Amino acid sequence: MTTRRTRPAPRPPEGTPPRTELARQARAVLADAVRIAHWAAGTPGPGTAAPLAAHALERAATALELSPAQVRAGWDRARLAGLIELHGDTARPGWRLRAWDRDDSAVLRGWVALFDAWSLVHAAPADIEAGAVAEAVEAVPQVLSLLQLSAGPVTVPALLDLLGQRVAELQEERCEVPLGPGRTAPAAPAESDAPAVTAARTAPAESAAGPDRSAGLNALLLDWALEGLAAVGALTLGQGHATLTPLGNWAVWVKLEQICVAAQSPAGNIEQSAADMLLGCARLSPGPARDEYRAWLAARTVGSAVAELLAVARGEDALLRGLAFEALRVVGAPAEPEVRAVLTEPSLRPYGLLWLAEYEGNDPDDAQDVLSREEATWLWVDTAAAVADHGETGLLVRHLDSAVQGTVPALLDEVRAVGHPRTVQVLVALAAAHPDPALAKAVRRAAFQVHTGGA
Repeated sequence: MTTRRTRPAPRPPEGTPPRTELARQARAVLADAVRIAHWAAGTPGPGTAAPLAAHALERAATALELSPAQVRAGWDRARLAGLIELHGDTARPGWRLRAWDRDDSAVLRGWVALFDAWSLVHAAPADIEAGAVAEAVEAVPQVLSLLQLSAGPVTVPALLDLLGQRVAELQEERCEVPLGPGRTAPAAPAESDAPAVTAARTAPAESAAGPDRSAGLNALLLDWALEGLAAVGALTLGQGHATLTPLGNWAVWVKLEQICVAAQSPAGNIEQSAADMLLGCARLSPGPARDEYRAWLAARTVGSAVAELLAVARGEDALLRGLAFEALRVVGAPAEPEVRAVLTEPSLRPYGLLWLAEYEGNDPDDAQDVLSREEATWLWVDTAAAVADHGETGLLVRHLDSAVQGTVPALLDEVRAVGHPRTVQVLVALAAAHPDPALAKAVRRAAFQVHTGGA
C-alpha cells in the first residue's frame, strides 16, 4: 500500500497583494459595469443581449451620468462578468451582483471571466482576417507568461518577437505557408495614440524580422492584444513597454499553477483525451472535478478544447455528455459562441440552454425554467441513461423524483412521445430496478409500446 503525497498549497509570487486587495482592484475595474447592472436590473426592457438598445443607452447615460460609450462598454462587461442575466428584454441581477459587496471570491471570479474574454471586450480591427486574429489569441498566453515571469516591465519589441515566434509555431503545426515573397502583404498598420503601439512600429524588432512581411501584421495584432488586456485591467502600457497589474500577475500565476498541478497529478489527466479525462473525473466531487477540468483546459488552446469537449458531447455516452458541459462551464465566456451554435442540435439543446442560463447569471436551481416540457423530459431520459450505464440501481429509482411530471403515468406518456433513442433501455432498466411490482409492470408495458411503436 502506497501513501499518496499531496502537493502543498502553492503560494502566490512575492509581492502579490492579499485577496481582499485584489478584490478591491477588481471592483474598481468593474465599477461602471456594476452601476449599469444595478440600473438594468431595476429598469424594465433595457434591451436585448446584443448591444444595448438605443433608447436604453440614452436613458442609462442620463441616469448614470456616463457617456454612451461608457455605458455600452459597461453593459458588455456586466454580461461577460456574470453581473446581469437577460430574459428577453428583461435584465435581472446575476448571482455575482447579489454577492458583489460581500464575497471577494465572487468578485475575483467575475473579473477572471472578464480577463478570459479580453478579445471580446476589445474587438479586433475589422480589416484583419479571422484566422490571423485566432492565431494571435492562441499566442497571447505565451506573451502573458513572459510578462509574469519577468516580474516587471517588458519591452514591446521583446513581446513582438515572442508573438511572432509563437504564431510561426502555430502555422507550422498546421502546415501553413508563412506570408512571404510572391504573396499579398497586409496593409501597413495605421498609427495609434497608444505609446506602446508607436514604440512597436519604430522598434528594431521589426527590422529583425527580415524578409518575413507578416511582421507588420504581428505588430498590429500585438497592439490590439495589449490594448485589450489593458482594457480589462490586466496590464498597463507605458512608453515602449507593458507591465502586468497585480490582478493580471495573479491571474496568470493561477493559470500557470493549474498546469503545474496537473503535470504532477498521479492520474495524468492533462495528457488524456477529453473522453478519458471526463471519465477520470466522473467519480470526483464537484470541486476536485473542476480543478481537473481547469488543469486540462490550461494545457490546451481554448478553441481546440471546446471543440473536443463538444465532440464528446455528441457521442452516445450520456454521462460524458453531461460531464462535457460541466467542463465547458469552467471555460466560461470563450465557449459561449460554440454553445449557442449547438442549440440547433436536439441532443445538445437542453444542455446548451442550461449552460447559457447559468452563464448569464441564473441560479442553478432555477436554470431548469428555461427548458420546455419536451426538453426537460428529453434531458430526464438522457440523465437516466447515464445513470443506467454508470450508476447504481437505487440512483435510477430516485431519479424518478426529478421528473417535471407529477405522476408516473404522465411521465411515461411524455417519455414515449419525446423520441429519445435510449427510451426503451431506460424504461427496461427502471422497471428492473423499481421495488413496486405494479409500477414496474407499467414501466415495462411502456417500454414494450415504445419498442413496438404501439400507443
